[in-house]
Amino acid sequence: MDDDVAKTWADARNKIDRLRDGALVKIEALGKSDDLEKTRIEFLGKKSYIMGLIKLLGRLSAEERPEAGAKLNAIRTEIEVAIETKKKWLQHVEQDQMLQNENFDISLPSRLLGKGHFHPVAEVMDDLIEIFVELGFMVEEGPEVETDEFNFKMLNFPDDHPARDMQDTFYIGNGTRLMRTHTSPVQIHAMKKYQPPMSVIAPGRVYRCDSDVTHSPVFHQLEGFYIDKNVNFGHLKGTLELFVRHLYGDGVEVRFRPSFFPFTEPSAEIDISCVLCHGGGCRVCKETGWLEILGAGMIDPNVLSVMDINPEKWTGFAFGLGIERIAMLKYGIDDIRLLYENNIGFLQQF
Repeated sequence: MDDDVAKTWADARNKIDRLRDGALVKIEALGKSDDLEKTRIEFLGKKSYIMGLIKLLGRLSAEERPEAGAKLNAIRTEIEVAIETKKKWLQHVEQDQMLQNENFDISLPSRLLGKGHFHPVAEVMDDLIEIFVELGFMVEEGPEVETDEFNFKMLNFPDDHPARDMQDTFYIGNGTRLMRTHTSPVQIHAMKKYQPPMSVIAPGRVYRCDSDVTHSPVFHQLEGFYIDKNVNFGHLKGTLELFVRHLYGDGVEVRFRPSFFPFTEPSAEIDISCVLCHGGGCRVCKETGWLEILGAGMIDPNVLSVMDINPEKWTGFAFGLGIERIAMLKYGIDDIRLLYENNIGFLQQF
């Protein structure tokens, strides 16, 4: 430590207490927020006397440094607390003055603010996830940008399948990647990640080149599958019937119709009695009394074999449904585009 630094600190010992007292008196006497900031800069700014002393701490002797540091920090903290306390008091005073000058009755109740809420698609998605979680399924998510291998090939789609055409699929760049057309690729990711037995649902956003009153180029699906020993079509029917009862109540009828999907065999489409006309026939169900809500089937052995799962030992079922379709049925919406137009008047109904 050089002599100049020692002399500076020796002189400062007697001065900083008086400086603190003067700062506190000045802060207490202030009547404007602008003056408060000027005072802060005067006593605690980069060029202030106190900050100058703090910069000298490193050059003091090892014996003097702890005492000096503690004293300077205590004074700085005391001034900062005084400034912050005064600042809050001034803000309160200035606010009172502003209210007194305003020409309104401050005793009137405030305006009610509208509460935010879930979008109907998000609300239905959460409801479906809750139902399947209660049935013992775990939730998995996967990438929205996929490869042809995960989106088609490993799900048993032949090379000439129409779904591979540009008219149905959004391809990226040179065509090696694509926006997933269904959440079924998550089934492949899960089979790579876990060993059977397993029960998984995969909710998420999907993309297709399609747009009309019942289709959107961006929509949501929920895929589900279950793999275990001796799983059969009866387990699939029981699971989906229980799901429908959870969703629509005991009065809804369920029927299975034969269908075809590349990754399930046998496959079926599942209808429920129209929840709007209760099976009597209306415009929404096209006077049939039935509404299609999902597709399902037994997982094709080829899909299991590709994932090194022995189809002689393990079997499973899979199902998939459109979230928007369920939301439209639940709320009586006849045009899917209403869900994505961000019309406040429409959304406030939910």
